Amino acid sequence: MQSEWLSIRRGAAPLLLSMPHSGIDLRNLEPRFVSPWLARRDADWHLDRLYDFATELDATIVRTTVSRSVIDVNRDPSGRSLYPGRATTELCPSTTFDGEPLYRDDPVSSTEIEARRQRYFDPYHATLRSEIERLRQRHANIVLYDCHSIRSRIPRLFEGELPQFNIGTNDGQSCAPALSEAVAAACASSSFSHVLNGRFKGGYITRCHGQPAEGVHAVQMELACRGYLDEPGGALSPDNWPPQFDPNFSNPLRTVLKTVLGRCIEFALKPVNG
Repeated sequence: MQSEWLSIRRGAAPLLLSMPHSGIDLRNLEPRFVSPWLARRDADWHLDRLYDFATELDATIVRTTVSRSVIDVNRDPSGRSLYPGRATTELCPSTTFDGEPLYRDDPVSSTEIEARRQRYFDPYHATLRSEIERLRQRHANIVLYDCHSIRSRIPRLFEGELPQFNIGTNDGQSCAPALSEAVAAACASSSFSHVLNGRFKGGYITRCHGQPAEGVHAVQMELACRGYLDEPGGALSPDNWPPQFDPNFSNPLRTVLKTVLGRCIEFALKPVNG
């Protein structure tokens, strides 16, 4: 199923992939942004290609093509911060991750924020709820796997360099322990670094839809870009960002992701306490 900005690939496996930040469509707002490149810079680049093997697992995939700079469907629509006391961005961001202004003039008005919420945020979450319900009719347990990536170093948001795999389960509230343990074990068995509930514990999607008591187990995977892209070490510019997607470069991390998603399905197909 495909709409103007929302794509849904329906599968039968007990696995639902959400890709809320891989879009770069600015919805004709380019003249209002400082620059289109800046407005697209914080996208989760190339995740649709990185996870394209998920169709072979018969996973369901929900993805928006709308840029997170237009509206971030992984933020609490009430405006409540997911990480109190730490720098973050809003439902309709006014700045980049680095704190640079996104808009040339005034930030987005409350009226426009509400309009964007109704047009993009609400349908995205309604789609997730619909697909969760559909899969739950087939399976006692399903896994909602929220796909993300981010630059390895962003001093405004976190200190130092992120591990390549950042697993978030809202401090264990969004899924059964057996699932987070299985995902962490798959990452630990690789040559890449990982952390469970470190700087990124899961955004609004994980926290809102993860209901383990009801058979819906949500996990956010935040990948440090250097794990699958040739990430520049210095300042970013339109000449070096985003990097091109190189299947050979990404293959080692992609192999781990195949194991991770396989473990998610294995978890869902057996009793939680089995």
